[in-house]
Amino acid sequence: MTSFYLAGKRVWVAGHRGMAGSAIARRLARENCEMVTATRSELDLLRQAHVDAWMADRKIDVVFLAAATVGGIMANATRPAEFLYDNLTIESNIIHAAWQTGVKKLLFLGSSCIFPRLAEQPMREEALLTGALEPTNESYAIAKIAGIKLCQAFRRQYGCDFVSVMPTNLYGPGDRYDAEGGHVVAALIMKIHAAKAAASPTVELWGTGKPRREFLYSEDLADACVFVMKNYSEEMFLNVGTGVDMTILELAQRIAAIIGWTGTFTFETSKPDGMPRKVMDVSRLRNMGWVAPTSFETGMKEAYDWYVANVPGPYAMTT
Repeated sequence: MTSFYLAGKRVWVAGHRGMAGSAIARRLARENCEMVTATRSELDLLRQAHVDAWMADRKIDVVFLAAATVGGIMANATRPAEFLYDNLTIESNIIHAAWQTGVKKLLFLGSSCIFPRLAEQPMREEALLTGALEPTNESYAIAKIAGIKLCQAFRRQYGCDFVSVMPTNLYGPGDRYDAEGGHVVAALIMKIHAAKAAASPTVELWGTGKPRREFLYSEDLADACVFVMKNYSEEMFLNVGTGVDMTILELAQRIAAIIGWTGTFTFETSKPDGMPRKVMDVSRLRNMGWVAPTSFETGMKEAYDWYVANVPGPYAMTT
């Protein structure tokens, strides 16, 4: 393995207010580096000239590229132009500027949705581009595939030390709590918490509840990103996950147990299921010496406690 040191370097976490980016920022506090961030009002990531000038002015050494337009299955399905344009533009602007300004190393965060809809499970890194994508998140997936390929292209042509990781489905502090546009874990926390507060006997799940998904605590992703930044320098991206999956119904039941709600789940089968199964082969990263340390129950309890303490709403402070 390579040895790349973060200590003493100027490190930009692009997307530091999102769930993944904020977790990376917290993790970097242990690395004795100088962390640099920018809000949307300070830096428009959709404008190449702004990104070029900002990075050149701040003399950035290292970039964690976690900035993205994100959302759950419904947001992906109904806002494809936004998901494709925003993510293509953000990643190309930052990666190009990183090359231009002499950034020493960049880590790009992709998504497990890059894999074919019917990929062999668990999904190995080599499965990329071996089949058709899941239609409900095709735009987001194409943008993330482009980001991987852009990192590889700059590595091949210019010798840039740009690497990529593909996280599985995330949950944790700072998630987007939006019933229509959020990810599945956040949506379920909201629904089940509200059902408990209102003494409702049922909660509706979108789809059949049968698709299988893998879930990773955001703080574990951050630790993996720092590990990869310090120890990996190759063209192939690395899957980041637990290698363990569950059905959406099982997910809902386990969240209900943490929240303390004992009702019944119903199914809105007119809503899309998405990919039938999505679980990562994480053997490459495991063989390097990194394994996700947080149990599902521990991580989900942290995520729920953060929601109760931080998200305003009619039931947000009720436990």
